Amino acid sequence: MKRSTLILATLLLAAASPASAQKLVPVKVQLKWFPQAQFAGFFVAQAKGYYKAEGLDVQFLPTGDQSPIQTVATGTADFGTTWITDLLTARQQGIPVVHIAQLFQKSGYTLVALKSSGIKTPADFKGKRVGVWPSGNEYPAVALLKKYGLTTSLDSSVSNPSVQAVTYPFDPSIVFPDKVDLVSAMTYNEVDQIVGLGYPLDKLQIFNASDYGINLLEDLMFTTERTLANRNFKGSGMSGEDVAAKLVRATIKGWNYAVKNQKEAVGIVLVNCGNTCKGSGTRSSAASHQTWQMAEVAKLYNAGPTLGGRAGYLDPTTYKANVTLLKSLGILKADPTPAAVTYRVWEKATGKK
Repeated sequence: MKRSTLILATLLLAAASPASAQKLVPVKVQLKWFPQAQFAGFFVAQAKGYYKAEGLDVQFLPTGDQSPIQTVATGTADFGTTWITDLLTARQQGIPVVHIAQLFQKSGYTLVALKSSGIKTPADFKGKRVGVWPSGNEYPAVALLKKYGLTTSLDSSVSNPSVQAVTYPFDPSIVFPDKVDLVSAMTYNEVDQIVGLGYPLDKLQIFNASDYGINLLEDLMFTTERTLANRNFKGSGMSGEDVAAKLVRATIKGWNYAVKNQKEAVGIVLVNCGNTCKGSGTRSSAASHQTWQMAEVAKLYNAGPTLGGRAGYLDPTTYKANVTLLKSLGILKADPTPAAVTYRVWEKATGKK
């Protein structure tokens, strides 16, 4: 082969090389909790090469003592997932985090009681013991109670609260049903754990907060103002906003695939997690628990704007309702600044307005 022909062939091969052969931009993402189907779309996007196709080398950071807000704000992670209440309270404290995509369009928070307890409506919570989670995760329960004129022992200004709040570290078996009458549970996780403890669904009274107008949005994607304003993200030649759009686009693609191919998605999730994938008691099988979880998170993803072909979109009306609710609880002192949410990333990612 002539030297000129060899050079031409080399150039043509280089031009035809896929994006994965190019230098990928390193991106660190902090998930809110341990690996499980709650984050199936992320793991699927990674396994299917959607991030690499966007030119990104995505690393999921292990969950530690710090919250995603802290790891992203300090620059340990570039992007993270959290709940709307966490993001807005952080903004109130002066932390410049920014909402860039809303993955779950409906709250999965519930309070669960045994039917034998006689608790049939939220009004029946009066005089009961309610198990709540710490570190801001109690807000949905507090909001639901307040809607029905009930006070809790979490409020130090109340001398005779109508509900006794019992704070515990997430595992329902620690307190339910001996130490509390109602226990906090996500539809996709703790509800199945409770079933595994020997309390079948037909024996449970489940109060979905969203059914009572308490739809505080959960899993969202966020970053910082600093990252979005960066004109040369990690020397990539791309702006932080463009990198964010690529990340969101690939993640939405991963979620859409996971929801449509749930069995395959569960298999991908199981590769990424250990004991945190397991359920409880008779439902301890990781495969069984994650199959339940995948089916339930799909319901939270496939709601609202997603059904209208706008996955990842933060519905302004729902957002406003969340702000109004948080202000009524005294959690927010004022409306967040417009900088708390940007739609530019989602618009770049989807090509929609």
